[in-house]
Amino acid sequence: MDPVLVAAGTAVVGAMATDAWQQARAAVVGLWRRAGSAEAETVEDELAQVRVQVLAARADQDDDTEQVLVSVWRLRLRDLVRRDPALAADLRRVLDEELLPALDAPDRERTRAVLMNATASGHGRVYQSAGDQHINES
Repeated sequence: MDPVLVAAGTAVVGAMATDAWQQARAAVVGLWRRAGSAEAETVEDELAQVRVQVLAARADQDDDTEQVLVSVWRLRLRDLVRRDPALAADLRRVLDEELLPALDAPDRERTRAVLMNATASGHGRVYQSAGDQHINES
């Protein structure tokens, strides 16, 4: 799955537990409105319901439930962008300008998308890692 979609789904659910949720929710619903989707009102209602679940999961330290909700919103956002690929740039903007700033520092660090791009020509090699990397060549 596209790293921006992964980060955005995580950030939507993370933002539900913050004081900045109203602005983040408006930005997310705005994506559906820009797509001209009749689902915008339904999405707004679903976000309110999921927020209750997220707050309960955090109160109960139920990481499993929160991860399921993150997966659901990653898929919802993926489906939206598949129906209207032009929304990918809007989603990135919402992630950067609305969702990430709404998160506390630990959630923001967990959410950041890692975007890497490399090109090798000839017999060149490219090694990329978002964490530890060990290369043993003989």
